[in-house]
Amino acid sequence: MATLTTYYKGDMLFESKIGKHSVLIDVPAGMGGSDRGPIPPELFVASLGSCIGAFVAQYCEKNGIDDTGMRVDITFDKADDPTRLANLKATVMLPHGDCKARIRAIERVAEHCPVHATIRTMEGLEIEILGEGQCDLAH
Repeated sequence: MATLTTYYKGDMLFESKIGKHSVLIDVPAGMGGSDRGPIPPELFVASLGSCIGAFVAQYCEKNGIDDTGMRVDITFDKADDPTRLANLKATVMLPHGDCKARIRAIERVAEHCPVHATIRTMEGLEIEILGEGQCDLAH
């Protein structure tokens, strides 16, 4: 079993050790943070976006789809009672990839990233992967 350790540095600042890397994590200003790093929900969302991106890039490279300039936008809402993220939507954009015929395959690949797969097993949280119409070939 893998372990990731997060250390409290004081003054509401945290440092997570991830292998050979360190990430500073702050909290929202309302909790005493002062924008010294991303807040935990931002890291969570970034983890999802980069995981989806990695799986889509790998698929594109294996299938001859140009993944130059690919980006993954994750939109989400903050909900209360209980405090949580809600309505996550991932939009994968491949501006140079001719992928219109493979949108459904790209969506399926994105759904297999481990972060997405983990979230999908969490009761009450849905994630929608959007790909249709996002393969703009304009430069």
